[in-house]
Amino acid sequence: MNTSVLLDMHPLDFQWPTLDPFLFCVHHDDAYPRGNAEMGPITSLAGRDLGQDFTVRDGWRMYHGTRVPGFPAHPHRGFETVTVVLTGFVDHSDSFGAAGRYGGGDVQWMTAGRGMQHAEMFPLLREDADNPLELFQIWLNLPRHGKLVDPHYRMFWSENIPVVPAPGASGTVRVRLIAGRLGDTDAPAPPPDSWAADADHAVAIWIIAMDAGSIWTLPAAAASSRRMLYFFEGAALTVGGSELPPSHAAELRSDQAIELRAGAEPVRALLLQGSPIAEPVVQYGPFVMNTQEEIKAAFVDYQRNQFGGWPWDRPDPVHMRGAGRFARYIDGTEERPRHG
Repeated sequence: MNTSVLLDMHPLDFQWPTLDPFLFCVHHDDAYPRGNAEMGPITSLAGRDLGQDFTVRDGWRMYHGTRVPGFPAHPHRGFETVTVVLTGFVDHSDSFGAAGRYGGGDVQWMTAGRGMQHAEMFPLLREDADNPLELFQIWLNLPRHGKLVDPHYRMFWSENIPVVPAPGASGTVRVRLIAGRLGDTDAPAPPPDSWAADADHAVAIWIIAMDAGSIWTLPAAAASSRRMLYFFEGAALTVGGSELPPSHAAELRSDQAIELRAGAEPVRALLLQGSPIAEPVVQYGPFVMNTQEEIKAAFVDYQRNQFGGWPWDRPDPVHMRGAGRFARYIDGTEERPRHG
């Protein structure tokens, strides 16, 4: 290991290790079959631990879903979720009546703030073909002064997310910018109360796609930043002269440029970077605060008002099969991407 730039390595399991200001990262990669009339799997669910199905069987999982895969209504407080859907679709519904369907490269950035409930279901829209799903869910912490801001969510439609040729690369390297800046190109603006909204915090969420044999030098960032590179697809990747095994993460020095060199197969990697918030983190399930007392208060508030209640007729709502990609916000406004 070249300790001058590669500080540590971790094998990747279902949940990936993260560095402050990030709290959590998970890679969902499920080969769902054709959908049935309810937009669940057409195959039998017998033998699955429904409600807690996290074991890969036949290439997919139901997670907390019992009819449709996904995550029925659950609360959050004190942080943000960034959900990057590369393949397949997610149906969003929340306690404020907001809703949406996104996928195929779309990103939902949700600030839970003082508290909200939401459901994230994975509708299997195609009845005539399989319904593969691949997504990242990333949790980004909120600083103490932002823990109780008003909930908010914003859609980044795939058509508006820059995918830029990596400057100075040898071979083809493209970077999808979900947060941060590369060269002269900025990612879409994050929600206003996000830690990422201040450029001085140097938050970057990039998906790096490298053709076989390509080489790119990852630019240096501020010395105060922390960065983690997740090598999740491909056979070989050299990072700063050291071999990073497949399905491993590397903590990197942020203040030095680092050469990335793909092997004989294409490579995909996720980069998470940002200046640490450097405050105490106390987490209990879906609540992330600074003290145990604040965690207890979160439970009391949730038991008292359910963070706004649940306006839907089921805990796992899905939208009409033909609804297309859309976002309906808390204020009732609705938007759709340019190409539906």
